[in-house]
Amino acid sequence: MTAVAALALGTASPALAAPKSPDDIWQERAVTTYDAMQDHLYLGAEGHQLYKLNTGTEANPYSYLWEYREAAQATADLQGAADIGPAYDNVARQRVANFDLYYNVRDGDRPGYESYLPAPLGGGGDVFYDDNSIVGLTDIRQYRKTGDPEHLEKARGAFEIVKRGWNTDPDLTCPGGMDWIDRPDNADRGANITGLGAQLAAHLYEQTGESDYLEWSEKLYDWNNDCLGSSPGLYLNSIDDAGEINPTLWTYNSGSMIATATILYRATKDREYLKEAEAAARGSLEYWTAEDRLQQQPAIFNAFYFRDLLLLDSVKHDPAYRAAAEAYAQSTWESNRNAETGLFHFQPSGGGDYKPDRPAATLDNAGMIQIFAILAWDKRDLDDIS
Repeated sequence: MTAVAALALGTASPALAAPKSPDDIWQERAVTTYDAMQDHLYLGAEGHQLYKLNTGTEANPYSYLWEYREAAQATADLQGAADIGPAYDNVARQRVANFDLYYNVRDGDRPGYESYLPAPLGGGGDVFYDDNSIVGLTDIRQYRKTGDPEHLEKARGAFEIVKRGWNTDPDLTCPGGMDWIDRPDNADRGANITGLGAQLAAHLYEQTGESDYLEWSEKLYDWNNDCLGSSPGLYLNSIDDAGEINPTLWTYNSGSMIATATILYRATKDREYLKEAEAAARGSLEYWTAEDRLQQQPAIFNAFYFRDLLLLDSVKHDPAYRAAAEAYAQSTWESNRNAETGLFHFQPSGGGDYKPDRPAATLDNAGMIQIFAILAWDKRDLDDIS
C-alpha cells in the first residue's frame, strides 16, 4: 500500500501523519493548562465551584473577584476553540453565573461586584470599577456567543455600577476620568478603569444602539487620550487628586484603548477610529516588543493586550498582531512552565522570569489559558472577542 493510499484509508503510520497546525498546538496547550488549573486550583462543588488564589497557603479560602473572573474568562475563551468549544458550554455558563456570589448591595443602595465574597462565604470587599468592567465584558462575550438576553442585561447592570466612578470634581487637574474604587478616600483616576469602561460602553452601544452608551464610551476614550496618553498606544497609569501622575505603562491599558477604537469603528463606521486603533497598535507594539518588555509585563495584562490586538486584526488584518502573541506564548511555554504540574510560575509581579518557588497563581495561569485559547480560535470568529 502506498503512503497516499494509507493516508486515504486512515491507516498511515504516525510518521506519515500530517503535522499539527499552529491552531491545534495552541488548542492543546490551552486545554493542558486549563486541566492543570482545575487539578491544582479549582475547589470543586464543595468549594462552591470557586478557585483558590494560588497553590500556597492563604488566609482566605477563596480567590478574589479578579482571579475568579479571569478563570471564568479562560473557560469562556475555550468555548471559542472550534473543535472543543461545545464541551465547555455548560461549565462556562456556571462560571459566569457564579459572578453573583461576589455581588452585594451596600448601604445607600450602591450595588456592585465586590473584590472579595460577601456573606455568607466571606467578609466582603471594596467595589473596584475595573473589576466590574471586566465582569461586564465577560457577559458581553457570553451574549454574543449564546444570544441569551440575560447576559446583555448583566452587562448593562455592570456598566451602571461602573459609571458611578466618573469623577465630577471640576477643580481637579484634568477634570473627569474614572475613580479606581468606590470609596470616599479614593484619590486616583486610572487609565485602566477609564479604558475598560470605554470598552464596555462601546460594546453596549454596538449591541443596543442606545446613544447614551456611545456618549459614555467617547467621553471615557477621549479623557484617557487627553489626560493620560503618552504616545500612540501608550498610557500613563493614573493621576491623583493632587495632579501627580504615576507614569507606569501597562500592556492592558494599551489594549483597552485599541479595543475601544475598534468597536467604535464597527459601531459608527467612522474610519477615524480605525486609524486611531491601528496607530495605537503600531505604537504599542513598537514599544512592547523592544527590550523584552512584554516578558516583564504580568501575563494577565498581556492576555488583555493580545486579545485586543486580535480583535483589531478581525477588522484590519496585520500579521504583526498574531506574531507578537505567538512569540510571547511560545517563549512563556518554554521558560515559565513547570512540566510536572503543568502550571506557570512567574515573579511576584505576575510576569518575568520563571520562579518555581513562588506559588502558582490562578490569575497567571488563567491569563496563559486565555492567550492559548484565543490563538486557537478560527480567525473568522475573532470579531466575537470582548
